[in-house]
Amino acid sequence: MSARTLDDLQTPALVVDADSLDHNLATMAAALPGPRMRPHVKAHKCTALARRQAAHGHRTFTCATIREMEGMAAAGLGEDLLLANEVTDARRLGRLDARVTVAVDSAATIDAAAAGGVREVLIDVNVGLPRCGCMPDDAGRLADYARRKGLGVRGVMGYEGHVVGLDDRATRARLCEDSMQLLLAAHRAVGGGVVSAGGTGTFDCNRWATEIQAGSYVLMDTAYAKLGLPFRQALSVLATVISVSAGYAVADCGLKALGMDHGNPTVQGATVWFCSDEHITFAPEPPLRVGDRIRVWPAHIDPTVAYHAEMHLVAGTTVQETWPVDLRGW
Repeated sequence: MSARTLDDLQTPALVVDADSLDHNLATMAAALPGPRMRPHVKAHKCTALARRQAAHGHRTFTCATIREMEGMAAAGLGEDLLLANEVTDARRLGRLDARVTVAVDSAATIDAAAAGGVREVLIDVNVGLPRCGCMPDDAGRLADYARRKGLGVRGVMGYEGHVVGLDDRATRARLCEDSMQLLLAAHRAVGGGVVSAGGTGTFDCNRWATEIQAGSYVLMDTAYAKLGLPFRQALSVLATVISVSAGYAVADCGLKALGMDHGNPTVQGATVWFCSDEHITFAPEPPLRVGDRIRVWPAHIDPTVAYHAEMHLVAGTTVQETWPVDLRGW
C-alpha cells in the first residue's frame, strides 16, 4: 500500500509538520530539561504527542480536565500528573493508577480532594490573573487546613497568564517577576518543594518557579509566533478551496475548525476577511481555483485542536502518522 499524502486527507484536517515538531521538542528539552518542565497537555490533547515529550525527558505533565488526567494515566503516562484546575468532585481522580496532584484554592476544593481519595495538592495562588487562586496571604491557612485533612501539600501554583502574551519581552519579564514574588511569598507560608508556574511566553524569563507549565510551545500558533520565541509553527489546518469569486475565495475551514478567541487565523499570501461556521473567506494573491489546498494557521492552538478528532504528522506532503486527539472531553 502506498503512503498517504496530503491529497488523501479529508479537509479540514489538522496537520503537524514533523521537522518543526522535532525542533520544538528538542529546543524546550535543552532549555528546561527533565523535571524543570511540566508540559501542559491541554494544548494538544494527544497522548501520542505526550509520549514524544516524555521521550525528550519531560515525564511529568499538567492537565486541565479530569478526562485528560484519565487518558494520560490509561496511556501509561501517569508518573506525576497535576490537575492545574479546581474540582468539586474528585472521585474519578482518586481512582486513577497514577500519582495525582490537584490544585486547590478553598476549603471546599480541599474537602473535595480529600473525599475523592486524592492524596496530594498544590495551593493555587492568584498572582494577578483574575481566575482561580487564593490570595497570597491566605495560602498558608489553606495549606494548614489541607494537612489537617490528611493531604500532602507539595507546594504552590500560580499562573501569570496575564503576562505570557505581552509583546515586549522586557515588560513580560518584569511583570513575570512581580507575579512570582507574590507566589514566593505564598510559598514561604505553605512550604513544600514545588513552585509551579509559567507558560510558553515566560518559559525563558521565569527563573523563580521550580517547574514551568508551558503547553503551546510544542505546536505554536500565530499569537505566540509574534513574540519571537525560539519555537516554530508546527500546526496548521489543511483546507480546500470550495468557491471562487471575483476578488476572494472560500475554503472549508470555519469557526467549527478553529479557535477564534485570539482573532482571525492567517493564510499565507492572502488577507483573511472573516470566518463563518464552515467557511473561511479570504482574498488570495495570486488567485486560486476550486479544489486547491491551503494551510490555515490558527491564532490559538488549544481550542483549535479540541475541535478535531485526529491530527496528522507530515513530512513534506507525506503523512507519516495519524494520531487521535484522545484527551478531548471532560
